Amino acid sequence: MHHGPLIAILVAGLGLAFVFGALAHKLRISPLVGYLVAGIAVGPFTPGFVADQNLANELAEIGVILLMFGVGLHFSLKDLLSVRAIAVPGALVQIAVATLLGMGLGYLMGWTWVAGLVFGLALSVASTVVLLRSLQERRLVQTEKGKIAVGWLIVEDLAMVLALVMIPAVADALNGARPGVAAPWSSQFDLGLWGVLGFTLMKVVAFIAFMLVVGRRVIPWILHWVAHTGSRELFRLAVLAVALGVAFIAAALFGVSFALGAFFAGMILSESPLSQRAAEESLPLRDAFAVLFFVSVGMLFDPAILLRAPGPLLATLAIILVGKSLAAWLIMRAYGKSNGVALTISASLAQIGEFSFILAGLGVSLAILPAQARDLILAGAILSILLNPVLFALVDRFAVESPSAKQKPRPGLVEPEPAPPPPMPPDVDIVPTTLSGHMVVVGYGRVGTLLGAGLLARGEKLLVIEEQPEAVAAARRDGAELLIGNAADPAVLAASGLARARRLFVAIPQSFEAGQVCEQAQRDNPALPIVARAHSDAEVAHLTRCGATLTIMGEAEIARAMLALCQAPDGPQPESEPQPT
Repeated sequence: MHHGPLIAILVAGLGLAFVFGALAHKLRISPLVGYLVAGIAVGPFTPGFVADQNLANELAEIGVILLMFGVGLHFSLKDLLSVRAIAVPGALVQIAVATLLGMGLGYLMGWTWVAGLVFGLALSVASTVVLLRSLQERRLVQTEKGKIAVGWLIVEDLAMVLALVMIPAVADALNGARPGVAAPWSSQFDLGLWGVLGFTLMKVVAFIAFMLVVGRRVIPWILHWVAHTGSRELFRLAVLAVALGVAFIAAALFGVSFALGAFFAGMILSESPLSQRAAEESLPLRDAFAVLFFVSVGMLFDPAILLRAPGPLLATLAIILVGKSLAAWLIMRAYGKSNGVALTISASLAQIGEFSFILAGLGVSLAILPAQARDLILAGAILSILLNPVLFALVDRFAVESPSAKQKPRPGLVEPEPAPPPPMPPDVDIVPTTLSGHMVVVGYGRVGTLLGAGLLARGEKLLVIEEQPEAVAAARRDGAELLIGNAADPAVLAASGLARARRLFVAIPQSFEAGQVCEQAQRDNPALPIVARAHSDAEVAHLTRCGATLTIMGEAEIARAMLALCQAPDGPQPESEPQPT
């Protein structure tokens, strides 16, 4: 049996992406760097196996669609509106500054103004993956800093979505129809640049109207119908069909980009109560194709640019690390924010990623961006992602040592100790509980909600650890004390006061994360009873090894209850009072 190029690129791309991604994780840098290095390894500029570039581009196109669908699915108008006064003007000004700096470098390199524009836009937008991971690692997502950074990122993403729509129109107006591509209807008339842009905006408006009128009704209806079938496989298939189908309709019927179509499909779906489940079901395939997207980007990178053009590369890196960061810092200070907040926002934005790659690829495919510009963008992205943790470390150190960081401890610390506890870093939304003799519930989904309600009804003191907004709101309504964060984070779990707790309930269904929680809790308080949930015998064994005192498998408990009913002499008996675990 002979293998084809598709199998070869999947095996080589995903295999090497795993190896280099795992190595990057081990070195405490973003796995994105590992995926890009995997692409470089199978690209035409390095010796050894060379993957089929055309197939890689096709797979990358699917990766772009699913990436944009994910961006739309997690789009939060509420988060944006909460910080709109600073995030909207701040992001727009920072994009303008970075774009002008990029255009200036392009002018010095002898490029056209359009090439400089695309180059500058590519340098102006931060990586969603890198920024969110950096905020999550430092537990800043729910703080003022995190909300501003996320809102800023949303504005950048929206601006880049608009740029992806407008750039092809500009290219067609300046260069005419591309070889092998049917000329758009607008090109049959001498509309000029502004006419083409206006016509493109009309098509975008028509597509948006179609999605608001038709898509807003049809997409949620389809998913709700599929959800009621009870088939997880069909639901997952429906989510992917919606993402890819709407992207194709956007391009085929309205002449707008796949990216815009996928973004709006996700944004429409984000309004549905099923959005969280849709995100979870589509995540594995989105991750796989996103990896292939980054691998395909790495294949385009020529490492010789590091030696061939060190000056332009340093200038590119300076725009990303200094130009963007300085602009963001000045904007934040102008709005009266503290130096610590301004530095955190600056460090968050001092990198570029997936949107930059999409813009670079689009510019080269439209023959408006030289290949050297693409190499500079890719090199700048790799180096900026590598350096981003260093910048955050410097910011953290400066914030701790600066006078502005030496604030009074926030209220709600644990019981008084002979020596006062050190002050918490400013704006960190983790305040250790003062509860004692309480119950700790990790996860407030279907199981956690029922468990929490029962414990509160019995008069127990309850602390819930949760990070999903809907579950947080439910726990708050029920009257439980809250710790917002991931319980697998040692700092979050330590703040729950396990040394004084009566029992820990791990109610999350993810066995790997639940195992981490059990291990840390057992180390913090070996005498603490830990009750966990599982879905299989293998999960029961895993959680028991991790330190769970009792692991309950839902299927086994249902079977026991049914058997108990069969053994009853006179049919089903009234429910007995629940026994303490």
